Amino acid sequence: MGQKKDLTGSEKSKIVRYLAEGCSSLKIAKLLKRDHRTIKRFIQNSQQGRKKRVEKPRRKITAHELRKVKRAAAKMPLATSLAIFQSCNITGVPKSTRCAILRDMAKVRKAERRPPLNKTHKLKRQDWAKKYLKTDFSKVLWTDEMRVSLDGPDGWARGWIGKGQRAPVRLRRQQGGGGVLVWAGIIKDELVGPFRVEDGVKLNSQSYCQFLEDTFFKQWYRKKSASFKKNMIFMQDNAPSHASKYSTAWLARKGIKEEKLMTWPPCSPDLNPIENLRSIIKCEIYTEGKQYTSLNSVWEAVVAAARNVDGEQIKTLTESMDGRLLSVLAKKGGYIGR
Repeated sequence: MGQKKDLTGSEKSKIVRYLAEGCSSLKIAKLLKRDHRTIKRFIQNSQQGRKKRVEKPRRKITAHELRKVKRAAAKMPLATSLAIFQSCNITGVPKSTRCAILRDMAKVRKAERRPPLNKTHKLKRQDWAKKYLKTDFSKVLWTDEMRVSLDGPDGWARGWIGKGQRAPVRLRRQQGGGGVLVWAGIIKDELVGPFRVEDGVKLNSQSYCQFLEDTFFKQWYRKKSASFKKNMIFMQDNAPSHASKYSTAWLARKGIKEEKLMTWPPCSPDLNPIENLRSIIKCEIYTEGKQYTSLNSVWEAVVAAARNVDGEQIKTLTESMDGRLLSVLAKKGGYIGR
């Protein structure tokens, strides 16, 4: 039997197992059909243990350097710790120390995804803000759809785990395992819906209008008083199924037209307060990285989370519109913080 250079990972595992069973090195060599000297060398090296790591003296950071790091972190969003320290000409600091310093003054966050705004978009956002600056937003119904998947966002499945504990197993499924499309609205301190779009239905102009007829109009709008209907302003974004000629004409036949149908500027999810409600609901249904096994179970979770949203939370969102309009004007049509 010839001598080979290296043992494979599988062979090493078998050696450890055979030793635990009380086998001698000679017997292990015969079982694995390897040279006895190779087996003995591996056992001796394993028994010697690892060499202790020599700790290098850590570089101390002065207060002046800390101020430089803080300024650099503010000027370089999403930069790595190494890039931030190099921009300050601070070298010789290990990664663990750099990260510990930055945790006291910054947070690791992902870049926000938003549609790009060009000059025309910004001008339309400013015109919209000026048009509705004196509007009573307590009479505006803010609407939108959201899709909830069985798995939820990947980045939300993280959290602290105690030492010695194993991380729970998380299912991996294409497209988040599928999902449910949900429509909802808010007005003043009231939540309208949520209503579930039938599985497999793609919302075009016709199906969108039929959906509003079966849910919003029959289950909520028709119960309201004539004075409420007269003063209510309906808001929807510029999705093709919303802004088409067919949908606009259909809403007009329902009495929602002209000033009762709010015009909406392009690329403006930051101006719609129901986007914040969407975040509140998703934070609750995906807490601790929760996943779901069926579309009905995730829908039931959405309904339960919506019931937990109280009127004060909704009122805070709808009353934030005056401030949002002023922020749009102050930023000359640019994005505002939500």
